[in-house]
Amino acid sequence: MAKISVAIITHNEERNIRDCLESVNWADEIVVVDNGSTDGTVAICREYGARVFPEDWKGYSAQKNSAIDKTGNEWVLSLDADERVGPELRQEMEDALQGNPPVDGYWIARKNYFLGRWIRYCGWYPDLNLRLFRRGRGRFSERAVHEKVEVQGKTSTLKHPLVHETYRSLSDFFIRSDRYSTLAAGEMQRQGRKYRWWNLCFRPPLTFLQMYLLRAGFMEGYRGFLLAVLYSHYTFAKYAKLKELGQLEKP
Repeated sequence: MAKISVAIITHNEERNIRDCLESVNWADEIVVVDNGSTDGTVAICREYGARVFPEDWKGYSAQKNSAIDKTGNEWVLSLDADERVGPELRQEMEDALQGNPPVDGYWIARKNYFLGRWIRYCGWYPDLNLRLFRRGRGRFSERAVHEKVEVQGKTSTLKHPLVHETYRSLSDFFIRSDRYSTLAAGEMQRQGRKYRWWNLCFRPPLTFLQMYLLRAGFMEGYRGFLLAVLYSHYTFAKYAKLKELGQLEKP
């Protein structure tokens, strides 16, 4: 089987990183690019034999590409600190990489957990992400937020998902939502998009309706309703910040 390197970026991930590393302790190499963690993150990574590289923050895409560049094996599995590889996915990846597979990347679904429960609806599953790819054939696109891997070559899809322990509390959601909405507004501005009042008025309720009704968020009970409200709030914040950025540009 071809050798696999795991690439992870971290910043104060003491709560998450041990479970992540435990799930990939079979990998041939683990590379961690750490942005100034002040908790036990680095010590835990070294405990698992990871090669740790301290680096200043360059943005999500650039930071993840930096981790990829430091790997030394033919295949790279890019993970976030709050993701885990189960035994079934590990076996499927090992089987897929036997010999010389005729593809350069694999899409992997994610089982996203919210407040301790797997969310099947709201558009949260299967949440396919391209995470396993040949080194030199895949890189993260240069985006401020919601970065994705782009692969030069053919791709396929694995059957077993990653486990994603996201948003363990409402405070966690609001902290990250504030950061992501700021980055998203900046990305829209760089793309030349302008604030329009109808985006602020209609996109937030449309987000709610899409998640709660069209994507059957109501099947998740309280959590589904909560997610639809929270993401409509994120959408509102994103466009409000776009307007704010436009006002800051004016003399």
